[in-house]
Amino acid sequence: MGRKVSPEEDNYYNYSRYAKKETYKPVVPLMERTGFRAAMAGVAGLIVIGIAVIIFLNRENIAENFHSAGRETAAVSDTQSTETERETEEIKEEPLVFEPHATAETAPENMIAYTEVEWNGDLVDPSSVTPWYHMDFGRGSDYSKAEGVVSFRGNNFRDDPTFRQKGLNTETLTGAWTKQTGGLTYQDATWTGSGWTGQPLIVKWKPQQKAAMNMYDQAKNDPDLVEVIYACMDGYVYFLNLRTGEQTRDPLYLGYTFKGAGALDPRGYPILYVGAGYDSYEGTARVFVINLLDTSVMYTFGNNDPFSLRGMLSYFDSSPLIDAASDTLIYPGENGILYLIRLNTNYDEAAGTLSMEPSDVIKWHYYGNRSSQANFWVGMEDSAAMYGGYLFIADNGGHLMCLNLNTLQLVWVQDILDDSNSTPVLSEENGHLYLYVSTSFRLGWRSNTTATVPVWKIDAHTGEIVWQRDYECYSEDGVSGGVQSTIASGKGELERLIYVTVSKTGDPYGGVLACLDKKTGGMIWQHRAGYAWSSPVCVYREDGSGDVMYGSSDGNMYLLDGISGEELSQLRISEGVIEASPAVYEDMAVVGTRASQIWGIRLD
Repeated sequence: MGRKVSPEEDNYYNYSRYAKKETYKPVVPLMERTGFRAAMAGVAGLIVIGIAVIIFLNRENIAENFHSAGRETAAVSDTQSTETERETEEIKEEPLVFEPHATAETAPENMIAYTEVEWNGDLVDPSSVTPWYHMDFGRGSDYSKAEGVVSFRGNNFRDDPTFRQKGLNTETLTGAWTKQTGGLTYQDATWTGSGWTGQPLIVKWKPQQKAAMNMYDQAKNDPDLVEVIYACMDGYVYFLNLRTGEQTRDPLYLGYTFKGAGALDPRGYPILYVGAGYDSYEGTARVFVINLLDTSVMYTFGNNDPFSLRGMLSYFDSSPLIDAASDTLIYPGENGILYLIRLNTNYDEAAGTLSMEPSDVIKWHYYGNRSSQANFWVGMEDSAAMYGGYLFIADNGGHLMCLNLNTLQLVWVQDILDDSNSTPVLSEENGHLYLYVSTSFRLGWRSNTTATVPVWKIDAHTGEIVWQRDYECYSEDGVSGGVQSTIASGKGELERLIYVTVSKTGDPYGGVLACLDKKTGGMIWQHRAGYAWSSPVCVYREDGSGDVMYGSSDGNMYLLDGISGEELSQLRISEGVIEASPAVYEDMAVVGTRASQIWGIRLD
């Protein structure tokens, strides 16, 4: 078992120093401390040598040392040259050595009673067949060829819902535009605006692609157009100009509540994949595959699937992944089924034509050892992370699973106690893969008062817990406490930090955005506001320094210094709660509210 974080480790950094925006000192090995002090101390007679040492440390140890918390840290003199070197290094990156396996603690049989596979309607033994695909996902930065944010949290690592973040000097959140949305009622439930996870998708199409689309002429003729595509809970998919909020084409009415983000095709194809999160008077929920040339429905699946071990429930809040090499859609469902579908996509950009003829369909499902208990449901509401041929996903029944998609066999399973809506986030640290994940507290499962909600660091190779930090959380019927969001993994200056919103901790109505150290789980700082289901987003300046932004149930968006936690800006955008998660393109963020408005927010 991994260890729990001790209270003493909350002082892993000299909090009083860096909270005041002074230079703070990480606890590092003696040689690093000595080298750093020698380089920084330098004496006037050896100033040239001192500068050389500083440059050497910046070049060799950038992955091991934080920058100063102050904004006055000296920048590298030749930024363009440094960026070119970094890009060259990224191109030369080798695949990680990654051969995951179970330990006695994480053996699948400890948690899972059985799994089954159906291929084109027939139960099959996965060891006797060879799928049409061979999954081999790379790093998250390699996932998409499109210009934009194409899925929930951006990619297969689920670690970056931003695009082109270079050169910002963010200190203020400013409302740039709003777009009114609506609501949808079915039986005794009314869904309004944008809910969890509710992240928009943002993309810049090529001119040739726009020419073939059913866009308004003004949008087609705008060479700088970036399109926001937002599926909302009122049954519509909205298409908006990122800069102005104006409609770029008619909204698409599908008539179902859309809570999840959906996804765009990472190959740059004009395809939207989006799943309904609730039934409607149109029928039972399902997945829609949309042709974005003319916003027609090309394919649907998932409604009333008899292969489900959860009755006829058909909800789809996950954001899918697409394996470009094999043209395969990977879509988890709250019905407990993972769908693998050969799409047979034919896209001719020059001719402006797109078609799809799905053929082979593999369905995988599982049954937990405690699934017979009413509370521990099978079903996947979060989104999957992937590396190589391995898929990582949490579920409604307290399981974090690693599944080999090439063999359709579980590799390891970790007990995460409760219904999880937190998408696992992959993090590469010193050549090793880890996962950051948490869970919610569903009232009545473990307690009717309060319950412990851990934030975990998991070894992705074995599923073992590296560390956990516990929060005591409240809950209420229909509004769960704990972690409903997805953790943000820092990069650049923030590379040793993660950020997580914890709901209903401290009191039944509030919550925190917690900044934790990746290595130890030590708490660096906390920002307290209303409870938050919205996932935090890191935004970066040209020098690598960064801030973190999140939305709260109090109707405010907050921008905080990523190192100190100092509140830089607060923007009120709603009289109701903000459940949805923002996406960021260059200097613009977009997020929807339960009060039926989409906001464009400028990062000044």
